[in-house]
Amino acid sequence: MLNKLLIKLTKSRSRQTNDNAQVESKNGSVIRKWMGYGFIDQKNAPEINDFYFDIFNEYLNFHRPCAFATEITDKKGKIKKVYKEKDYMTPYEKLKSLSNYQLYLKARITIETLDKIAKRKTDNEIAKEVQDSRYKLFNKILPAYSS
Repeated sequence: MLNKLLIKLTKSRSRQTNDNAQVESKNGSVIRKWMGYGFIDQKNAPEINDFYFDIFNEYLNFHRPCAFATEITDKKGKIKKVYKEKDYMTPYEKLKSLSNYQLYLKARITIETLDKIAKRKTDNEIAKEVQDSRYKLFNKILPAYSS
């Protein structure tokens, strides 16, 4: 059936970073640090999704700095990735730094709209809000595990 539909079956194994390095990297550096390593029951998924969509994604995309590598080719032709001070910026700042950033925006999304989102709270304000929201979320879902 997959061959008929021209679909190639691929498998990735959880916690095997070589299978899907980008996802596993994000899981390690973001999701596990914020949500922990423990099992989360499926019935709590709506509350967790609300947390991500209400505040966490805004924090990650507009207020949390990331390192973007600069590639340097040495005399032998080997490419080396280095992280310079100027390479640290939020994903939104990185988007704005691209010469053709408009190509990556969804329909009806403008840079002005995104600027308003980025400027409506300071980094410290949204960090506090995210911490408070996470604390409330855990207090709501964790009592189910204590019994």
